[in-house]
Amino acid sequence: MAKAKKGFSRSDRIAEQIQRELAELIRKGLKDPRVGWVTITAVDVTRDYSHAKVFYTVMEEGKREITQEALESAAGYLRNGIGKVLQIFTTPQLHFIYDDSIERGVYMSRLIDEVNGTAVTVAQGTDSDADEAEGDEPLDDADDADDEAGDKA
Repeated sequence: MAKAKKGFSRSDRIAEQIQRELAELIRKGLKDPRVGWVTITAVDVTRDYSHAKVFYTVMEEGKREITQEALESAAGYLRNGIGKVLQIFTTPQLHFIYDDSIERGVYMSRLIDEVNGTAVTVAQGTDSDADEAEGDEPLDDADDADDEAGDKA
C-alpha cells in the first residue's frame, strides 16, 4: 500500500523555483529585443534534474516563432543564471515549449457559451410554442385583480 504524500516533492519545489527565477531573469536580465511579453506558465523537471521543460505564452500571437528562437538562443544565459541561484548538483538544460492551453481554454469557453446561448434560445422557443399549442393565453393574475378592483370602485 502506497504512503500518502506529504506536501510537494523536491522536484515540484525545484520546478517552482526555476519558474520564479526564469521569470525574473527574462524580465530584468535578458536584453534581447525579440523577447517581448513572455509569461512562464509552468516548468516540468525530470527526476534527475538534467532537463526542464519550460512552458511559456506570449501576448502577441504573431511573435510566437521569434520569441521561441530568442529563448532558445538565450537558454545558456538563462541556465547559467539559474545555476547561480539554485543549490543543486546539476543545473537542468532548458527546453522551451509554447503553451497553447490558454488559447484552447478560451476557445472551449467560447464553444460552451455558444452552446448555452443556443440551448437557452431553443428552450425559450419551446416554452412559447407550448403555450401557443394549448391555445391558452398566458394568465396575468395581477392585471386581472387590478381590473376587478377598478370595476368595483
